[in-house]
Amino acid sequence: MKIKSIVMALALLIALPGVVKADEGMWLLSLLGKNYADMQKAGFKLTPEEIYSVNQNCIKDAIVGLGNEGSPFWHFCTGEIISDQGLMSTNHHCGYGKLQEHSTVAHDYLRDGFWAYSKDQELPNPGLTASILVRMEDVTDQVKSALSDDMSESERARAVKEVCDRIAKKAVEGTIYDAQVKPMFNGNQYFLFVHVIYKDVRLVGAPPSSMGKFGGDTDNWSWPRHTCDFSMFRIYTGPDGNPAEYSENNIPLKPKHFLPVSNRELKDGDFAMVMGFPGTTDHFLTSYGLEETMNITNKLRYEIRTVKINILREEMAASQETKIKYASKYASCSNYWKYSNEQNKALKNLNTMGVKREVEQEYIAWAQGKNPKYANALSLIKKGYADRAPYKAASTYIVEGLISGPELPWHSFRLGRTLALANDPRHADVKDQIIAELQADCAEFYKDYNPDTEKRLMAALFQYVYQHMEMQYMPEFLINADKKYKGDFTKYVEDLFKKSAFGTYESCKKFLEKPDMKRLEKDPIYLAGEEIYEKYVEVNSKVSKESSDGLERGIRDFTDGILQINKNRKLMSPDANSTIRLTYGNVKAYDPRDAVSYSFYTTLKGVMEKEDPTSSEFMVPERLKTLYNNKDFGPYANSKGELVTCFVTNNDITGGNSGSPVLDAEGNLIGLAFDGNSEAMSGDIDFEENLQRCICLDSRYFLWVIDKYAGAKNLIEEMTIVK
Repeated sequence: MKIKSIVMALALLIALPGVVKADEGMWLLSLLGKNYADMQKAGFKLTPEEIYSVNQNCIKDAIVGLGNEGSPFWHFCTGEIISDQGLMSTNHHCGYGKLQEHSTVAHDYLRDGFWAYSKDQELPNPGLTASILVRMEDVTDQVKSALSDDMSESERARAVKEVCDRIAKKAVEGTIYDAQVKPMFNGNQYFLFVHVIYKDVRLVGAPPSSMGKFGGDTDNWSWPRHTCDFSMFRIYTGPDGNPAEYSENNIPLKPKHFLPVSNRELKDGDFAMVMGFPGTTDHFLTSYGLEETMNITNKLRYEIRTVKINILREEMAASQETKIKYASKYASCSNYWKYSNEQNKALKNLNTMGVKREVEQEYIAWAQGKNPKYANALSLIKKGYADRAPYKAASTYIVEGLISGPELPWHSFRLGRTLALANDPRHADVKDQIIAELQADCAEFYKDYNPDTEKRLMAALFQYVYQHMEMQYMPEFLINADKKYKGDFTKYVEDLFKKSAFGTYESCKKFLEKPDMKRLEKDPIYLAGEEIYEKYVEVNSKVSKESSDGLERGIRDFTDGILQINKNRKLMSPDANSTIRLTYGNVKAYDPRDAVSYSFYTTLKGVMEKEDPTSSEFMVPERLKTLYNNKDFGPYANSKGELVTCFVTNNDITGGNSGSPVLDAEGNLIGLAFDGNSEAMSGDIDFEENLQRCICLDSRYFLWVIDKYAGAKNLIEEMTIVK
């Protein structure tokens, strides 16, 4: 690995102030003109205005951030519009939760796939949102005019929120849009993002999970890959073309731009760019932050989730009904379970800690004689991470082991707190409405719940947390359970279920028909949830205190110092924060280790070679095997007669980029980004230009599955296919 930091080794940057790595960086669209020459060198054939423009239709109008109604600006995945009727593609794992919600034992769309052969067969998804950028604007000067260096961190945070809220509100007055101001470079810059957010997004199609999740946990974060990772949705609007809640009267979106889908053959070295909504990266992380990431966040998350993963695997293997109910939960849990472990391996293998420490020594040498804030930054950072370490560990145990591990205590607590509000005399006029909403929430929760599975999770995770977390942070109910039941947490949980109103849907439903607050206040599962919440608040207030008392200021000043050192560079890329970005590079093979070389693409032959009928991760549908054996690849085969499944590029991506379009030099869709490679899992912290790869579904496999496997000619005819 080359000696480099968050941006590159500082000494190198000082010596060569104009150096920019074309394959590193998640670039803000409004600043792409500064990258234009490098993009052209990589093979780009369009203009920056054809990617981003406020005054004309462009590619950004076809890029969709997928979110939820409660948090539409936090995009869990990306999609792209691929027809003039609002048809949208994204990853299979991005649509997995919706497939699960629509599935039953009789109609198992996870197992069998789903295809709408006409628009009236498309399935609505309440709460799912689709966000498209309208415009963005640098508002740094407006925000900083309200700030001063003598503000405390809490005062600064309040001032930032007030001015950002005011800017966002003014930006969308009298429009159908929504807006948010987001910080960049750890609070050293601020940008306004204005979006149009659609609320009627319907499921159109997806292959069976045996294809869409082919390889499962084994292949996750790995190359070579053969996963058919796509699903399809359609965005609808009101009859006037504006965003609207679901209605049978709604019409398909008429987009300003949609992406042509390429059926052309790719070559090693071809230009490739990815546009999407990457979640979070931490390229400015110091060695002190890296210690926390590796030794607390990643380590504990992996260890605690291993307990949950093992139980869910057994439960799901034993029952098709349980498999459907917990499929989405398992996928969500397992993804970052493996990520945490693989990232730690990559960080160790690539000596990222050594790189960070060398950079910090260079930074200290630069900071001498400068503004004292630069010289003090690393000391503040070191102290902040050290002071919050025990609380950060306790918080991780509480979140992973007690809140998101088992579900029932947290669900019961939230329900009980809301019920208390309903019984407040001040809310008497809306009491019936609140209880009706609780009844609906209750039905939704227990739809994907199995009492026996939850009992096993509660017992195992309660015991694990009790045995591993520092006793001073332990909820009292766990201490008492250990004493009373002599360490038998299985027996303890059985008794909880016997005494609680929340163990089953039937008992919860009965309780909500005639809510009894006195009974609630004695309910043992509700009380456990209440204690968990109180400990969570207590511990996280300590984490926040140790962060705001110097750590945030230190990180901001350190980042500012990095920006000052690199001020002669053409452009630096801010960390991802779920705002739209572009990354450019090339289709590119790689050599991960000695005597191992990987091609830049895989084929359907590899699916057949991996087939294992005894493993749920590597099953192959009979129809797929028939088509393969008949070599029925239609017009989608390459010049060698192969059906390409996936390919890799050197684009810089992260979570949130799932489903992002991979575009060629002319803006045609050549694939969907869906994963990264394990050898460079350090990439969110330190980009490794020699190893970093973006794993992509090839558009030809995507088209072939829709056409030949599913027979959804209606969708093929709707797209513009570039041959």
